Amino acid sequence: MKDPILFRRDDLLPLVEADYWKDLFYRVVKIGTEIEVAPPKGIKRATFEDAVREDLAPSGSFERLGTNGVLDVCTEHCGIEVRVIGRHPHFRALHRQYKGIIAALQEHGSRPRATCGLHFHLLTSGLAEPVPEIILANFWNLTRRYAPELKFLTSGGDRREALCRRRNHNSHLEMVRLSPGIMHMSEIHKALKESRRVPEHQNFLNLEHIAFTETGKIHPFHLELRFPDSDLVPISVTAKTFLFLALLFKAVDLSQYGVIHVGKIKPWQRKIALLDMLNNNDGNLATSDTSAITDEIIDELRQGSRELLDLLTSTFDRFEDNPSLDILLALAEQPISLMRIAGYDWLEIESILKERAALDSIGLDKTDRRLMQGIELGEWDGHPSAEAWQWYAARELYLTPQDLERRLEKIYAIRKVQWNRHRGTMAFSG
Repeated sequence: MKDPILFRRDDLLPLVEADYWKDLFYRVVKIGTEIEVAPPKGIKRATFEDAVREDLAPSGSFERLGTNGVLDVCTEHCGIEVRVIGRHPHFRALHRQYKGIIAALQEHGSRPRATCGLHFHLLTSGLAEPVPEIILANFWNLTRRYAPELKFLTSGGDRREALCRRRNHNSHLEMVRLSPGIMHMSEIHKALKESRRVPEHQNFLNLEHIAFTETGKIHPFHLELRFPDSDLVPISVTAKTFLFLALLFKAVDLSQYGVIHVGKIKPWQRKIALLDMLNNNDGNLATSDTSAITDEIIDELRQGSRELLDLLTSTFDRFEDNPSLDILLALAEQPISLMRIAGYDWLEIESILKERAALDSIGLDKTDRRLMQGIELGEWDGHPSAEAWQWYAARELYLTPQDLERRLEKIYAIRKVQWNRHRGTMAFSG
């Protein structure tokens, strides 16, 4: 993380308590979604809604998962909304579920128009104790600090001048000005509720479903992330689920030291400017006007997205048999929006991302295999140090140095890798 600054707090979590909350969240947290889509042209919304409802067979109850894990299908301003029941986060189970749901939507010609969103609800039903306020403060500020990158990562538009849907229903205007460095989260909650500029439920990170105890802790703990654009790529939706879970775990980790700051004044002002370019009401047909986003700004957003994912790398290690980080690193380079602009359809995008996620029987993906080949054949030799070799190899494989190091550790568990100073390269020892 560049320029890490922490607000000092008196309510820091001891290591044991932080471990407790991460373990508890992993057992309790469920992440549900609201998938908004429009009917195909020429089809009446009511006819479309009835057909989708019949195929998805919603259970009508949070207590019954049903065939597809869908709670209900209902009318929405853009067409219809499919509410997906939150369940314990397991990558393969969630991917299989979203494949079924999205296949049914595609069968009926669903269109994710600019008016459609993809909302993620972080739920803790069954949590019998209130959550320490410092955890919510860190989640709030992590979202603020990386808001432009999060918006870029989850963008789904199909035109360069309209990368994202408009700000109306995922506004950052209140969020950027409300800091837990000078306010309690209960005061921020109250300010959002009373705002005349942004309706409470339309905030970038929506806190309307939470409540506070007399001591300032949170119960119930229910957050809604409203900024992702709608997409019809099951593996993308699944990976984003784990992105938000990882953000929660990182918020717990940071709570041992204080509350993360959004950054120094000039970098923070730049973040707000980037967010204004991505998330505004100036575009046509319910889109943001992103015509100011140049190739240089795209690279800036990519760099910030990689910084976010580097920060979360150790957190993703908690998720077993889970390629979410690899998928998110791919989306950091080419989010759904840029792939659609390049002419790829939904099935092609799923196929591209699945390549990054394809694990073999011992947990290696295509990039791991390419790394092993480079080491085996000595393709990247002649370097003065192991550090120089790692930087070069990372660039060759389009990885961050941190991601390369994580992959080397995985390979080391299978075959021992060591530095060969005579050849100037990493080499297998057996």
